Amino acid sequence: MTNDHKGSRGCVNVNKSASMPECENVRAVPAGVGPLANLPITLADVRVTDHLVAEIHFPDPVLEIKDIKKRVKIVQCRLLLGTTFPTAGVPLFIKGYIRKNIQYATPCHHAKSDCVSSEIRSLTVDVPFECVTVLTRDRFIRGPILPVANTRDEFDFFRAQKLGHGFPEKDELLSSDLSQFHQVSTQNYNPITYCELVESSIVQWDEAIDRYPLPNNGPFEEGTFQTIIEKTFLQFRVRVYQNQQIDISDLFDGD
Repeated sequence: MTNDHKGSRGCVNVNKSASMPECENVRAVPAGVGPLANLPITLADVRVTDHLVAEIHFPDPVLEIKDIKKRVKIVQCRLLLGTTFPTAGVPLFIKGYIRKNIQYATPCHHAKSDCVSSEIRSLTVDVPFECVTVLTRDRFIRGPILPVANTRDEFDFFRAQKLGHGFPEKDELLSSDLSQFHQVSTQNYNPITYCELVESSIVQWDEAIDRYPLPNNGPFEEGTFQTIIEKTFLQFRVRVYQNQQIDISDLFDGD
């Protein structure tokens, strides 16, 4: 792309060569180490327990609940590693939802004293949960690789400068140069941990809190409600992984 204005810069300077110079390299792994493989290593395999209480409101009067299909969804599972292993353990932050598809019967408007006609409908809701569980050393199958911290160091050079008007000519300003900035920095790109949901178990109690008898002389034991309180005992199993460089030479010793 060129620019018609003289003296201005375009996106590409065609007067410069676009050839690629050769970069030098050195071996980062000491000689004699290996063979290596970057593998997902299981750090921990734990069962987590949580308790939930939720209030669910239906859009229609509910004669009875026919079925509830449930599915656990994890949207965050993060092992909070630092540069040192805490004595109390490493916190594992977990956040997710229980997806519930509730099938229910809602009565038709022409209910009689000896029978009730109803329609089958469904309501899908996400019941959220969030917790933190601490993994102590005995919970780990293999220790995690702890993050290596980045470093940043600044340095200056001495400079003697004239003081200017109003100062004796033999005096000088002895300091560093404010017009320059010098820094050495390193960045470490550490392997992050991740999780896998293995299994889940849900025990729940649903109780209506606003049940009323059917109108128009319906059967005496029948009634409808629109709000339930749901108490849930949730247990799920997660595996925590981290990619690590493993010396696999031991795997071939028996060959």
